[in-house]
Amino acid sequence: MSKVSSKRQVTLPIDLCLLAGIEPGDEVSVFVDRPGIISVVKKTVGSSKGFFKRRTGDEEHE
Repeated sequence: MSKVSSKRQVTLPIDLCLLAGIEPGDEVSVFVDRPGIISVVKKTVGSSKGFFKRRTGDEEHE
């Protein structure tokens, strides 16, 4: 289980990154899915088509 640091940073577990195809240096978007649920999506062309319509997030942290 990951913990949030004092700087509000979270380390993604390697096994989840491998499953999601996320590698060091990749760009990701972070969105609040619903209260208590945060989604991390790898930025690739077409990967999020339609996904972000109902999501909210802080554009400053993308």
